[in-house]
Amino acid sequence: MIKPHGSDQLNPLFVADQQRRQALQQEAAALPSITLCSAAAANAVMLAGGYFNPLQGYMNLADALSVAESMQTTAGLFWPVPIINMVDSAEGLEAGSRVALRDPNVAGNPVLAVMTVAAAEPVSEQQMALMASAIFATNDPQHPGVAAFNGTGRVMLSGPIEVLNYSYFKEDFPDTFRTAVQIRDEIAARGWQKVVAFQTRNPMHRAHEELCRMAMERLGADGCVVHMLLGKLKQGDIPAAVRDASIRTMVDNYFPANSVMVNGYGFDMLYAGPREAVLHAIFRQNMGATHLIVGRDHAGVGDYYGAFDAQTIFDQQVPAGALQIEIFKADHTAYSKKLGRVVMMNEAPDHSPEDFILLSGTKVREMLGNGIAPPPEFSRPEVAQILMDYYQSEAGA
Repeated sequence: MIKPHGSDQLNPLFVADQQRRQALQQEAAALPSITLCSAAAANAVMLAGGYFNPLQGYMNLADALSVAESMQTTAGLFWPVPIINMVDSAEGLEAGSRVALRDPNVAGNPVLAVMTVAAAEPVSEQQMALMASAIFATNDPQHPGVAAFNGTGRVMLSGPIEVLNYSYFKEDFPDTFRTAVQIRDEIAARGWQKVVAFQTRNPMHRAHEELCRMAMERLGADGCVVHMLLGKLKQGDIPAAVRDASIRTMVDNYFPANSVMVNGYGFDMLYAGPREAVLHAIFRQNMGATHLIVGRDHAGVGDYYGAFDAQTIFDQQVPAGALQIEIFKADHTAYSKKLGRVVMMNEAPDHSPEDFILLSGTKVREMLGNGIAPPPEFSRPEVAQILMDYYQSEAGA
């Protein structure tokens, strides 16, 4: 099986040993505590599950700035996005202090992790702007990722952590949330050697379905992991539970048994386009995938990135040998009336635009909200029904 990023074995930061867990919980009750921002809590969950291997905790300011500028830590580890913990205040904390980190997304703010402080460093507005510009390729406050990033505190609290739970993800999505360790184990149990990962924050239409099928066929893959984001999205995106139901329905009805796994991960969407695509590659390598599908406007939002910037970054900015996972580059896919099937549009250059069934997201949402199913060439009817039920329930709420 493909090796994890940066080490020979995964190093999940979830504390599995019951005795150690009890000791940490008792210690945390007497420690000073800080309630994390949602992004930092999601980072802890990803560290807990082994997705952010080989990191041991939150980066310090020097590493965060280095990653933003050159996509590597000060020690030379290739990494595309700072994994940080920004807080409003770290008064009384210094190197060596122990602190309980509380979950902002669960009622009562239970302890999510215990941290040994390496540093508590103020971050200037200039440094914030530098990092935002590098991560998101913009400082526009209307960009949802920039807005979330700038909405955090201005003290960077770094150091190793031990994580006690998976926030709300394990309880809210018991059939879908899986750690990188669990996915690796299941891939091994299924006997898969070549594995394609498909990233999604949306329900899957016919084009997405066929893209997974194309990648598996062209690569000779044993299977595909449809890996959906379960954390926070921007306003207007479809909730994870609805996406989960629609994707599982599609897989159950239209893929052979033992060819697709449907799993999810606990992270907040960054909308960082190319940089986020590279982060997606790293944690898909950590979960055991050998290939990641990167399509048009992967992890993008609005018009902040070029249509294929998330592909070219792997050619232009990822050093040779930095990653073992490979990228399956995909063009926009759509149903061709002439051919009677879904194709990549760049592979049908002689077709007129009118040959393809293309619907905007706005148009699809309008149809679903009015109880009108999109054409079967665009969306499977079983999937469309789930989405119609959701939109109509929202309209009647």
